[in-house]
Amino acid sequence: MDLNHINIVVKNVNNAINLFIKHLGFSLIVNRNSKMAVLENGNHFALVIWGQELNHKENVPAYPDNFHIGFYQKNELAVWEIYEKLKTEANLSFESEPKKIRNTFGFYFFFEKLMIEISITPFQDNVA
Repeated sequence: MDLNHINIVVKNVNNAINLFIKHLGFSLIVNRNSKMAVLENGNHFALVIWGQELNHKENVPAYPDNFHIGFYQKNELAVWEIYEKLKTEANLSFESEPKKIRNTFGFYFFFEKLMIEISITPFQDNVA
């Protein structure tokens, strides 16, 4: 069974679209008046971005501690390249520079209240 989509809730749908297209390799499929968007990554996976107004709440919900989404990279150089590009975005915050985390190498950053991980897949040998 394959995971085919995940739905995240954000305050600013357009900023999220920009992040996922510009830095994380997604393409826009649908943008419904900047209230909801669907993006895909070419691996039969869709990311649904849901604006907080459609959630019928005033604020973006807080995600549970340690909840995050992650994106694997082929090596340390790829992790560093994404990190350097993301550092130019004003609306992001970072836990640290890329470093050894658990049994891999990567970093975490926050878009609004959503934690995102960029790391090397721990399931194969990686060469920097």
